[in-house]
Amino acid sequence: MERKIRVLVAKAGLDGHDRGAKVVAAALRDAGMEVIYTGLRQTPEMIVEAAIQEDVDAIGISILSGAHMTLFPRILNLLKDKEVYDILLFGGGIIPKEDLTKLKDLGVGELFTPGTSTQDIIKFLKKWTENHPRN
Repeated sequence: MERKIRVLVAKAGLDGHDRGAKVVAAALRDAGMEVIYTGLRQTPEMIVEAAIQEDVDAIGISILSGAHMTLFPRILNLLKDKEVYDILLFGGGIIPKEDLTKLKDLGVGELFTPGTSTQDIIKFLKKWTENHPRN
């Protein structure tokens, strides 16, 4: 039996708009993935701890607050501090074009902006997990 892709979807910081995160979480679930939705106002520490405890393949962050240049690097640093190198960090939301490249250069796997099809997100996660199998 094939192992299901496990994804933690989170809303980091004070951002209280979670409709997009819930849409993505439902689409991933409908595509056969196991999804853990942490809810609103999660700290980077809470997100990383939950991801480790849940043994996820990927963390998806939805962000609309403008704090992306603080929150994504913080999550990446926490994963590195805990010597976790096999969990993908990806995200989406309102992120200026010039920051997309900066975040990817830091190690964010992919960033999806408004209007992205949930099918594109699903395809990306499936391809990434195929290329990065976990034990």
